[in-house]
Amino acid sequence: MKGTVFSIEEFSVYDGPGIRTTVFLKGCPLRCSWCHNPEGQSGTAQIVRSPNGCLHCGACREAAVREDGVLRFTEASIRACPRGLLRVCGEEYEAEELCKRLVKNRELLAGGGVTFSGGEPLWQSEFLLECLSLLKGSLHTAVQTTGFCSAQTFERVLSKTDYVLYDLKLIDDRLHRKYTGVSNRLILENFQALVKSRVAFSVRTPLIPGVTDTEENLSAIARLLRDAGVGHIELLPYNKMAGGKYKMLLREYTPLFDEAQEPNARLSLFDSYSVKAEIL
Repeated sequence: MKGTVFSIEEFSVYDGPGIRTTVFLKGCPLRCSWCHNPEGQSGTAQIVRSPNGCLHCGACREAAVREDGVLRFTEASIRACPRGLLRVCGEEYEAEELCKRLVKNRELLAGGGVTFSGGEPLWQSEFLLECLSLLKGSLHTAVQTTGFCSAQTFERVLSKTDYVLYDLKLIDDRLHRKYTGVSNRLILENFQALVKSRVAFSVRTPLIPGVTDTEENLSAIARLLRDAGVGHIELLPYNKMAGGKYKMLLREYTPLFDEAQEPNARLSLFDSYSVKAEIL
């Protein structure tokens, strides 16, 4: 089984218990307005341009091609850049090959392990499942997911992983469709399955100004957690550098909200629902 990885980050301390290696898999069915990993949206390898040191000579753009109305870099763009700033983003691995690399750092990950993120790692579910199987008993594994997948796929992943980092963004389905491009029905159904499972997990909500940080949305999330018997949530501040990567892909960052506005964590709101909120 082969999969496509766009980044492997060592010594992460925010992607699950302990010190971890985080593997970012390409491909995601969501199109969140605030996405700060646009290179993780496509499931295939892409050519990206580093903004550092660019001469703005236009040589890479002249060698680019337009496909379906979208300008894309090409191999010729890589060769055309006088500074060598273009590279292929997305490396194909065989599951066994990747896992052998991950296990090599086992001694350095005491109390930690490996986290599969993305993109949406369940988008490459078969590759993910094989990796989780190969790592079983060797390293603690975690999956950071939106939960947007079939119930069958989610249950299979739950049976293989040690820990889940579960994203809950918006409870209102209309708003979820507006800001992420998909319904949250599967996400909420899979969340209930996660709660009923014996798999350890944490819930995460990104604080997007005027979108997810509203009193209505955070209250709805807090009620959902309280009713499910979940007493803790991790809040992720909005990354104001989110738009920086889009130029790497010849794309414009067009968020559907005021990114200059400061997000509101509303910690006291969670206290009133007996849910402990932590800002990472």
